Amino acid sequence: MEHLNAASAEELEQALLTCLRSPRWSRRVAEHRPYPDLASLLAAADEAAYDLTWADLTEALAEEPLPALPPDTYAAAHTALNAAHAAYEARFGHVFVICLDGLSPSEVLDHTLEAIRSRLTNDPEEERAVTADELRRLARGRLLAALRGAVPQSRCGYRRVGAIDHNEPAPGR
Repeated sequence: MEHLNAASAEELEQALLTCLRSPRWSRRVAEHRPYPDLASLLAAADEAAYDLTWADLTEALAEEPLPALPPDTYAAAHTALNAAHAAYEARFGHVFVICLDGLSPSEVLDHTLEAIRSRLTNDPEEERAVTADELRRLARGRLLAALRGAVPQSRCGYRRVGAIDHNEPAPGR
């Protein structure tokens, strides 16, 4: 916490962008320092996430990285995941994200496919709210990981980009 409070605004904003690719969110979290404790930081991060506009969220969605599928995932699973993403993106016009923190690697694929199928039944306004909440949860998990000194990447939901192998990093990352 001391390092976070002592960092320059620019350093902290860049570090926070690894948690959520929203410049507005990272600025807001950085501007509210100093944080006396972890609970205060997490509350500020949540509040800043709740205040993001749909344009801010769309900007963050465009930068979501691809997580890795377990190495033994069948090609058919990749095909099913790509088809589900295509249907989701056609319906909502943006990528699918989901926080997968707390799931074992063996649960990731099934949980993701089930969530996409379930969320396809949402109306667009309802899905915007779910997407915003998932991004907030991702940012919170990544922030906690960064504070623990781990790589600040909460496991996020898959993003379909053509026929990309989901075990490869997203282009430009």
